[in-house]
Amino acid sequence: MVTDPIADYLTRIRNAIGANHRIVEIPSSNMKKDITKLLHDQGYIANFKFEEAGPQSTIKIALKYNPSTKRSAITSLERVSKPGLRKYKGAEDLPRVLNGLGIAIISTSRGVITDKEARKEHIGGEILCYVY
Repeated sequence: MVTDPIADYLTRIRNAIGANHRIVEIPSSNMKKDITKLLHDQGYIANFKFEEAGPQSTIKIALKYNPSTKRSAITSLERVSKPGLRKYKGAEDLPRVLNGLGIAIISTSRGVITDKEARKEHIGGEILCYVY
């Protein structure tokens, strides 16, 4: 049994990148679907597909690599807020990841959004993870 599904999601992607896999399959949830859509919109993953087969739906993620250097578009995935210690920030205190080169994924009252969108809309929330 997984106690932190978001950390499991990030670890599966991290492990797939480390093993140079093209596709990774992850058990699905609404939060994971929102994070996947956000990673795709920001250009960190190539494509994704939600599959509703059987009792547990899954997410298939096609990872993005640079064709010449064979390096992943994702350099680092860091879990920030954990079940034992939640990290909440207001709109003024939202972190900048690598001086704006990376993104922080924030869970807000308006859904899962990036730190840049949260600053623009002037809302805070729980900092789920950093991606760069």
